[in-house]
Amino acid sequence: MAKHRFRASLWEHAEGEPGSWHFLTVPAELSEDLRAEYGPGEGFGSIRVHACIGATGWDTSLFPDAATGGFVLPVKKAVRRAERLEVGQACDVGVELGSRSA
Repeated sequence: MAKHRFRASLWEHAEGEPGSWHFLTVPAELSEDLRAEYGPGEGFGSIRVHACIGATGWDTSLFPDAATGGFVLPVKKAVRRAERLEVGQACDVGVELGSRSA
């Protein structure tokens, strides 16, 4: 599996709404590399990955972002809590294509 690293700031989809989704935006150049490496993606263009922030790893997908033409990475609450992440905070992220549970 190919490993990729990037740095991005956490943002909230519907700021202030309870239960809203939190994301990191994958940089444009890396999004292009991932699309070239993985192909068109599954379903509506998502790419299965194993993501890691700090000591916390999880299986998820990168999702196409119509606004940028790249991808976004959802960051679930358990990860945000474990790594003490807040909206606007920058963090280092690792992603591997595929999932570890597959």
